[in-house]
Amino acid sequence: MARSLTLRPPAKINWSLRIGARLDDGYHDVRTILQTIDLSDTLTFTHKLGPFEFISRSAEVPSDASNLICRAAQALWGAAGRAGDPRDVQIKLIKNIPVGAGLGGGSANAAAALVGLNAIWKCKLSARDLLHLGAALGADVPFFLVGGTALGVGRGDEVYPLEDVKPMGIVLIKPAFGVSTADAYGWLDRDREGGGVATIGAELAVGWPTGALDVANDLEAPVARRHPLINEAIDLCHREGALAAAMTGSGSAVFGVFSLAAVPRVVRRLRRQDWRVLPTRTISRAQARRRMTL
Repeated sequence: MARSLTLRPPAKINWSLRIGARLDDGYHDVRTILQTIDLSDTLTFTHKLGPFEFISRSAEVPSDASNLICRAAQALWGAAGRAGDPRDVQIKLIKNIPVGAGLGGGSANAAAALVGLNAIWKCKLSARDLLHLGAALGADVPFFLVGGTALGVGRGDEVYPLEDVKPMGIVLIKPAFGVSTADAYGWLDRDREGGGVATIGAELAVGWPTGALDVANDLEAPVARRHPLINEAIDLCHREGALAAAMTGSGSAVFGVFSLAAVPRVVRRLRRQDWRVLPTRTISRAQARRRMTL
């Protein structure tokens, strides 16, 4: 059994997030194009006899059974046919991906937990098995087992790889507040019931070999209606020359697309006290998988 291993699951942005009607199971029919970016948490797995142990110094991350890493451990342990509670592994999390931002940090960590524990416990589950377990943990989890540029449909958990976009600079703006996924979808439903919601989108004409990328998010208007800082961040990205800008996922983070060379300048100009500004870039499927490879 391996004594220790480290994985660095990357965050994501949603180039587009189109949301259909609410289904009978409470979920919505989703069509989204996702993209891994160069911003990662770090998970270190160490073989250690005794009960399963999860350690994080981040006050924003729950350390109990509700954490997606702990849930992934329980799901994998059971899928491997092992009785009782998970054991003999310690996982330490170093948190760099902002929480409540729509960047998929929790889902990325769950995917990394499935990969890492499958190896350290020698469960020998297939990639297909891990995708199935990931979908049960959360709609975004399967994407992080694929990475790069990909299409998500259904709940977003049916993932189909697309041709990677070329390397592009990304500037993230994370306001001091977070947004829960449940709140964002609830606001969308209420606003639609009240007379409809306009989605403002744009086409990103560079970067994708197969054509223009649709950059639009159906959750953006409902969230921005409750948090006007979203629109302010998007407008400032456009003023700095962004090729496109939008909210990612259910928010609260906003991303602007720039040339790689422009990112440092834009980060300096957009810094302010009421939000974090993070420089990053798109990463390919191969690059994302290397961060999830033992």
